[in-house]
This record gives sequence, C-alpha cells and structure tokens, in this order.
Amino acid sequence: MERMQQVVGRARAAFSSGRCRSLEFRLQQLKNLERMVQEKEKEILAALQSDLHKCGHNAYSHEVMGVLGELAQAMENLPSWAAPQPVKKNLLTMRDEAYIYPEPLGVVLVIGAWNYPFMLVVQPLIGAIAAGNAVVVKPSEVSEHTSQLLADLLPQYLDEELYPVVTGGVPETTELLKQRFDHILYTGNTAVGKIVMAAAAKHLTPVTLELGGKSPCYIDKDCDLAVACRRITWGKYMNCGQTCIAPDYILCEPSIQSQVVENIKATLQEFYGEDVKKSPDYERIVNKRHFRRIVSLLEGQKIAHGGETDEASCFIAPTILTDVSAESKVMEEEIFGPVLPIVSVKGVDEAIEFINSREKPLALYVFSNDKKVGQGSVWLDAGCSRPRPSSVLGPVGCCLWVDCSFCVLWVRHIPKVARAPQAHARRALVLFLSPYLGWVLLPHKSPGPI
Repeated sequence: MERMQQVVGRARAAFSSGRCRSLEFRLQQLKNLERMVQEKEKEILAALQSDLHKCGHNAYSHEVMGVLGELAQAMENLPSWAAPQPVKKNLLTMRDEAYIYPEPLGVVLVIGAWNYPFMLVVQPLIGAIAAGNAVVVKPSEVSEHTSQLLADLLPQYLDEELYPVVTGGVPETTELLKQRFDHILYTGNTAVGKIVMAAAAKHLTPVTLELGGKSPCYIDKDCDLAVACRRITWGKYMNCGQTCIAPDYILCEPSIQSQVVENIKATLQEFYGEDVKKSPDYERIVNKRHFRRIVSLLEGQKIAHGGETDEASCFIAPTILTDVSAESKVMEEEIFGPVLPIVSVKGVDEAIEFINSREKPLALYVFSNDKKVGQGSVWLDAGCSRPRPSSVLGPVGCCLWVDCSFCVLWVRHIPKVARAPQAHARRALVLFLSPYLGWVLLPHKSPGPI
C-alpha cells in the first residue's frame, strides 16, 4: 500500500511541477520512446518470443510496427492537437475571442494486456505522454518477459518520476486501484473491467475500458468462399487466436458449411504447412491456465479439423468445430484461442436475430456481395482489422474512441463501417499473412487471392 502511494505521489508531484506541459518536453519524450523501440528491437522481439512464441516477423508487424506508427503520428500531429481551438460564434458573440485550450488530465493509469503485451502498453502510453499527462504503467504479469523488459527499459529512456512502471500481479494492481488517478485505461477481460470501474467510481475517476466479446463472422452463400475463408483464417488463428477482435465464431447456412471447412483447412496448410506444431509462424497459448480453459471448451464438440494439444508447450492446433449448439459452453464465453465454431443459420435474418439475442460483440465481420447486409459497426470482407484514428472499438458501454493515439479524452459510440482492400492491395496484404513470404525478396509462388 505504502509503495503504491509513493509511486503515484511522485508522479503527481512531477506532474504538478509543470515540466511535462511544454510541447518540447512531450516531443522529446516521444523521440526517446521511439529511440528505445529502435535500439532495443531485438530484446523486444525476444521477449515476445518467450511469452507467446511469436516469430520475429509476426511480432514486428503486429506490435513494433504499430507502435512506431503511433509515435510518428503523435509527433507529426501534436502541435495541431495541442493548439487552441476557436469556438463557433453566433450573432451575440461574433466580436468575442473564445478558444478551447486542451489541458492534460493529470496522472493516468495504464493497465496493459498480455496478448499483445508490448503494443497494448506502449500505444496508450504514447497518447498519454502526447497529451501532457504523467503515467503509471502497469504491464500484465501474465506476459512476464515483456513486462520485465518494459520495467527495465522505460526508466532508461523516459522521465522516471513522470512515467513509473509497476510490475506484479493481482495484489499490486489491487493496491494501485485504491489510489486516486485522473483517468484509468484498462485493456483486458470484462470481469476485471468491472472491478476497475468499481474502484475508479470511488474517486469519480473516468475510465476507458477496451474489453472482450464474442465477435461473429457471417458468411453469405453468394460471396467468394475462398477469399472469405482465407481472410477469416488469418484473422482467427494469428497469435493463436489470442486477439480481442478475432472472429470468435462463424454463422453460415448449412449448405456451405462443408465448403467453409475445406477452404479453411486448405488455407491453414498454406499458412503453417503440414505440421503446424513445427511452424515458426504459429504461436502458443500464453500459459497452462488458459490452455486448460480452452481445451475444456472442446468437450462434447464435433471436431471437423484439428483438436491436437500438448500441455507441456501450451500448443493447441487450429481447430474447427461444426454443428455447434447455440447453448454449448463454447458459445457462452469469449474463446480467445484457436478454436473456431460454426453455427448453422438459415440466412441473414436468422443471423441478425442470433447476434441480437446475445451481448453486443466487439466486432462483426460480414462476407457478402449484398451491400444491404453490411450496416453499422462492421468490417466488410475482412478477416480481422484494427480501428482507424477517429473510429471506435468495443461494445456499447465499454467502447474506446481511438483518436490522438489512444489519448483518453472522450468515450463515445458511433457506428463505423470499414471495407477491406480488394485485389489492388494484394501485395501489401501478403506482408501480414503466414508464412510471411512478402518480407523476403526471394522468388516464391503467387499466394493466390487474399
């Protein structure tokens, strides 16, 4: 308790000194952070390999590249973000001079997640630094190697008083949440999100929660199944299914279920080879507790493909379940693993009814040639996608407005529609598909439609 009080107290005193308010200071801290990522890239990739068995190309494209992009965006746009904004005038105030001056919130707590343990800590940190806040950083203890690396590296490159790192598990986080912050950003599961919100309510602290959910994927029978299944396979099985916006389950008509299975199987073989366990591009479940939870979801299910497991290495093969009952255990909780259930529906109307009867999902993926099908917060013809600046991510009540690089300013929910690039962007997309052939300048066969 006393240690957490001291950490937060030092951060608040450093913030009150005013040194983090100047643009020059913020930009310098962001440049230092960029230098850290560039100079310590090998150490970062090694930590991700140790925690999640992420290969170098995978770890770089999914975590490091995004962080460098956020840093570039923040440094380029910070002067305009921080500039006074003129207020609209009316007849009575047309001769007035009124501006809105953006102010930092104060001391912010960032609690990161373990599935993308580098990106989901550093990206919110970038936004909070850009906004002029002091930040207490709490990486996830589950991804212990990345957590320790952040604890070692951040004090070497950033102001140690303004941006302290706290490591540890539930006891340390519980004590942190007893302190008063000016904003809390938490990424993780819904159950812990409720605990964070309850703790924040005692101090009337605003929160930004990026939580989980079962993201459905509807495949219309009139779409290109080969392309749809290729994109779904990438989105579902990258990071061994441990992605918050990965497709959680498929809804399709019974007449195309077998074709969907065969197309996904063919794509899995292309991505990971004959022996998935030997593929350097296929990750592992983060620990044995999560391994056992996912394996328990397979009990009593019809396995159409995969199902092989190895507890010693936390390996679960890419698995497809067919004829899944809506009342089964695998349909009750977010899977967060390489298990893909297929639920049969008679058409789009029944799919909509099925989705609406459950908790609001984090994302919705639609594959259809019918433009009327995709409405609201959906990604069209995409297997997995990231939010764009000024778009939202998350179910109603726990959505995250991604603007100013996770700059924890407002939380709101606005429906957005994004459509995946078509054939003209094939070569660019190849960079992010296993086995990452696009990263090497060597002759290789055409990867086919993406």
